[in-house]
Formats: sequence, structure tokens, C-alpha cells
Amino acid sequence: MVNLPRVVSREEWLTARKELLAQEKEVTLRRDALSARRRELPMVKVDEDYVFEGPGGKVRLLDLFEGRRQLVVYHFMFGPDDTEGHNSCSLLVDNIAHEEHLHALDTTVALVSRAPIGKLTAFRERMGWSVPWYSSLGSDFNYDYHVTTDESVAPVEYNYKDKATLIDKGTPWYAEGEWQGLSVFFRDGDDVHHTYSTYERGLDPLVTTYSYLDLTPLGRQAHITKFRLHDGYAS
Repeated sequence: MVNLPRVVSREEWLTARKELLAQEKEVTLRRDALSARRRELPMVKVDEDYVFEGPGGKVRLLDLFEGRRQLVVYHFMFGPDDTEGHNSCSLLVDNIAHEEHLHALDTTVALVSRAPIGKLTAFRERMGWSVPWYSSLGSDFNYDYHVTTDESVAPVEYNYKDKATLIDKGTPWYAEGEWQGLSVFFRDGDDVHHTYSTYERGLDPLVTTYSYLDLTPLGRQAHITKFRLHDGYAS
């Protein structure tokens, strides 16, 4: 149950709003400084020859850039045995703006999952998305970027925490299965570098549905996992 704000005069509201505005500006400046630090992170050269499956056949990580200098990969939760994409990942992709704006600034966004390409393509068409989607099934990509956790394949790590830490923090579910994340890559000629990865609530800024709801008295109302596929709401 959400407690609604009290009703006051316009003058009292304006005083409270200006106080909040000062705090908002503080957060904006801190966010700008954090973004600057993120841009200054060192890079790691990617030497692994990852092979993906796209609608047109086999491609490599370099191909996912589509000739641009920057690549943002969203690690979408869709495992080989799943019948459809995860609802929270789907909400995030629903919130991706027109890609032309990113393309104009030398940046490509792509989705990567372990489900076979046939499943990915069919679900992409069902959702009406234009973002390119690739299958990493059979490669180590998901394991190396810690969005598929399987102790029999690689040491467990999610959001920079090992298995013992995940269990100690009360999140043992992250120790196995498919999880969401985002990784950024930079291309220098034919050399690819990994610059950034984020998980869990580090993905919140990409869900603009949340940004709108955060402006309202009722707020978010539901955890991201409770949202449905956009074709699953009752009319």
C-alpha cells in the first residue's frame, strides 16, 4: 500500500519542490562525475575468437559492430531450453529508443542469448523489435562475461561476486542459470576491447518505464520481474 502525499497549498508545494530540485541537481552533478569516471576505465583487449549465430549464419564479435566503433551488448536471458524471452529483459528491450540515434554516434546495440537463433528470431518478430539478436550457443561468451553461471563449466561469478559471496548475501539463485547483464566493447581497427560490464540494478537506467514511474506518486509499483510481455496484458 502506497502512502499518498498530503494535500497542501500551492505556496507550500513550491517550497518543497525547490528543496527537492536542489537535491536533484546534486544527483545530476554526481551522475555526470560518475559517467566521466566510467569513460576513463581502462580497456582489456579481447583475444578470444567468439563465434555467434545470426539470421544470416556464423559471425564473430567484430561483425556485431556492423562497422561502427562502439558496441553495446545486452545479455538477454533466453536459455536453450526456454520457450520465450524473459519478461524483465523484454521490458528493457521494449525501452530501447530508435537505433538511428545511436548509429549516428558510431554505436551499435545488439542482443546476445544462448537460445538457438531460430527461437530468438521468432521471438524478436513476435515482439516487433528491430535490434539485432545473436545466439552464443556453443561458445564461451556468456560464461566469460558471467551471465550464464554453471560451476561445471567455469567458476561462478555474478555482479563481481563469487559463489560464496552470493550465498552469503542471500542470493544463491545467481549461482546457476541464465542472468541479465550488459557489456560494452570498443573497436580500434580490427582489435576489439572490453570496456565495461554491469548487472542487476546497474541496468535500471536503461528501463525508461521505471524513469517515468519514478516521477509519479505511486512510483514503480512492481519489481521489474513482475512486468509482463507487452502482448500479455489483459485488454
